[in-house]
Amino acid sequence: MPEPTDRTLGTPHVLVVDDDARLRELIRRYLSGNGFAVTAAADATEARACLKSFAFDVLVLDRMMPGEDGLALARALRADRPPPILMLTAMGEAEERIAGLEAGVDDYLVKPFEPRELLLRLNAILRRLAQPPPAPPAAPPAEMRFGAAVFRADRRELVRGGRPVRLTEAETALLVVLAARPGEVVGREELARLTGASGGGRAVDVQVTRLRRKIESDPRAPRYLVTARGRGYALNFD
Repeated sequence: MPEPTDRTLGTPHVLVVDDDARLRELIRRYLSGNGFAVTAAADATEARACLKSFAFDVLVLDRMMPGEDGLALARALRADRPPPILMLTAMGEAEERIAGLEAGVDDYLVKPFEPRELLLRLNAILRRLAQPPPAPPAAPPAEMRFGAAVFRADRRELVRGGRPVRLTEAETALLVVLAARPGEVVGREELARLTGASGGGRAVDVQVTRLRRKIESDPRAPRYLVTARGRGYALNFD
């Protein structure tokens, strides 16, 4: 198991997991020179050993590794509430990012990247963690109608055309938060905090897209779950 660098009290501790020794060392040197304590691991097995022995504030995780890849490791770790994860990947397609967000990844950085961008993204993740927990949202109406769809907040139940529609926990949380502030634009990052969405605003975008398919008659021209460009989302109901 790799030895961690010495950690000064209050210094954020990052675990870097990448099978590319050259890149791993480059990241280690750069982050160490910019206020981080860094521990490095070459694969998922070493990463698991480190996580059992040390407390980390954030993980930098490579997507493509031999054996258990980064996506599988992120998915497995998420059940144990690991530190936030920034994933490095050579694949920048939307489907790849969505798969990562669904696995519990908090942010993505596509290779090749500038070390300074990695530093900025890690600091942004740590700032979000340092924010005080939000006050609980107001209670939503007991029942909301979206055309042919009805959401009953007390039951966490969506029915469309008389038939139940399955909602994920994330979709339900998004509906409840927005319904408590009808017609009000709520920012993406605030929605991420209020719903506990892993992945910040990007994760909220994914949930909005999916939720529109379930409540809107035409998801491409939404009437109820609307976008306020550059500001966030708002929910209207009949």
